[in-house]
Amino acid sequence: MRDRPLAGIYLPLPSFSNITVRNTCIMMENESGQQDSIRIGISQGDVNGISYEIIMKTLSDNRLLEFFTPVVYGSSKVASYHKKMLNVRDFNFHVIRQLDQAVPGKANLLNVFQEEIKIDLGQTTPAGGMAAFRSLELATDDLDKGLIDALVTAPINKQNIQHKDFNFPGHTEYLTKKFGAEESLMLMVSNETRIGVITGHIPLREVPEKISRERIMRKLNILNHSLKEDFGIQRPRIALMGLNPHAGDKGVIGREEEQIIIPTIQEAFDKGILVFGPYPADGFFGSASFNHFDGILCMYHDQGLIPFKTLSFKSGVNFTAGLPVVRTSPAHGTAFDLAGKDSASPDAFREAIYLAIDVVKNRRMHQEISANRLGAVQDQDGGDGD
Repeated sequence: MRDRPLAGIYLPLPSFSNITVRNTCIMMENESGQQDSIRIGISQGDVNGISYEIIMKTLSDNRLLEFFTPVVYGSSKVASYHKKMLNVRDFNFHVIRQLDQAVPGKANLLNVFQEEIKIDLGQTTPAGGMAAFRSLELATDDLDKGLIDALVTAPINKQNIQHKDFNFPGHTEYLTKKFGAEESLMLMVSNETRIGVITGHIPLREVPEKISRERIMRKLNILNHSLKEDFGIQRPRIALMGLNPHAGDKGVIGREEEQIIIPTIQEAFDKGILVFGPYPADGFFGSASFNHFDGILCMYHDQGLIPFKTLSFKSGVNFTAGLPVVRTSPAHGTAFDLAGKDSASPDAFREAIYLAIDVVKNRRMHQEISANRLGAVQDQDGGDGD
């Protein structure tokens, strides 16, 4: 009989290990023996922040260009402006006007702006928001058409980008609607740590009313599927946090754990999802218990992102799970205070590139394995093997 969580009892941390498939910068070969090509689109983000700095610092390492073909959706004039302030003198974009002109092994920049863009470093301006949205819109259109394999988004300012075509609190919500997904999951990734949140960019006072068995179950399904398909983990282990301090302390500090969260854990476990909890977030992260799990699901934004950014502020990546396309982003903002100072770290942006490559490869591998398995079943049944 399979072990299952018991109502009102915190499960001990699982001690069994799992093998995670990681494909960072390991090139797969197709049937012809040639390396697969991955084309990654990069939206420019806010031109008044550090976006161009972290993009150019990342792409100036030619070794990275052996593994994918980058296409920045931006402006060569804006790039030249930022380059003058950076120590990347030997770096140059290969400027193109059409996507089919992109050259493997080069840092391509697709000129999507013919007009002048006013730059006010460190400031939030309408022009910066307009330019950020136009870059994002054109990149997502090409992603939707399959012309690029993944999208890495540079940071935007959530205030100046708002207008009739972008009435969203962030990239995640925009992309979810853009690609017709019923739901998505903001997943913060760093090395083997993956933290998702059940409620995202909403006021804290609205969180309790958004916590329901149905919502938790949907997010668990997305996370479980993503860990398998996007990260290559066959039997992922998921930790679920409680909502209240001490995870409710058996009803003394709130009833959500007893009435909603624990029954959902039991339902998910019965459906084959290896989810454990609910865990009090302070002790869970403070004792490094997160290292025992492949994925962690928190109830609200700061419950997950405070520990994540404390652990991985310089290298964290934001991945949107649940979409039919691959999108990653550095887990930091525009950093207006650092703009033009040549002091921004490209580490998180570089990791976002790596993760995009990983997920594209893992999805291809998953599709190939699934297709082969289906073919084997058909052959055994005497169907299409003749």
